[in-house]
Amino acid sequence: MQQHYVALVHGKPGAYGISFPDFPGCVSAGASVDLAIQRGTDALHFHMEGMVEDGEPIPAPSAVEDIRTNRELAGDLREAIITLVPVVTPVGKPMRINVSLDEGLVSAIDKAAEKAGQTRSGFLAEAARRALKAA
Repeated sequence: MQQHYVALVHGKPGAYGISFPDFPGCVSAGASVDLAIQRGTDALHFHMEGMVEDGEPIPAPSAVEDIRTNRELAGDLREAIITLVPVVTPVGKPMRINVSLDEGLVSAIDKAAEKAGQTRSGFLAEAARRALKAA
């Protein structure tokens, strides 16, 4: 199921960080706002998958209005860009599958995954999520 979680982006050109009030400790960064959001989305997916594996419940998304009026977050909100990050909420444990791909494609996937700081599986899962979102 796709949901949207509030993300807070902080920083200046060349150094942006992103955090998620609903997921304390889930953070990422990037040289641009777009890259911080992209990496933050990946980090959030990874964080949520870990929660599912550990049997922890995934919190419901907070409303932007609730985040803005939360006194505990007042410092985090100062100069923050507030955005919503769409995620497909994981509902089960990861499942091992067997697929066949051209070795050149696998090599390109591995290089792109390494550059993005992801595993092959994480990279392919994210690509599938984006394709499903666009469909």
